[in-house]
Amino acid sequence: MTRYLPFVLACLTLGLAPFSPEPHILGKLRWVLGGAAGMGALDFFDLALHGLPWILLLAMIGYDVLRALRRRRGA
Repeated sequence: MTRYLPFVLACLTLGLAPFSPEPHILGKLRWVLGGAAGMGALDFFDLALHGLPWILLLAMIGYDVLRALRRRRGA
């Protein structure tokens, strides 16, 4: 569990900053889901930087789950 700590901290700080009026990543995701009208290259780069900690955390959890399933199956 402590292996996840740096990724969780990165998600809670970098992934959500700035925090007000809403977390930055949520605003960017709403923008993309709304059609991304008016988004420039810098906005997509910003989305990638704020989303990277979340992607890494999910990838690490997915890897551990798959590894546990393989061990359980005996492969």
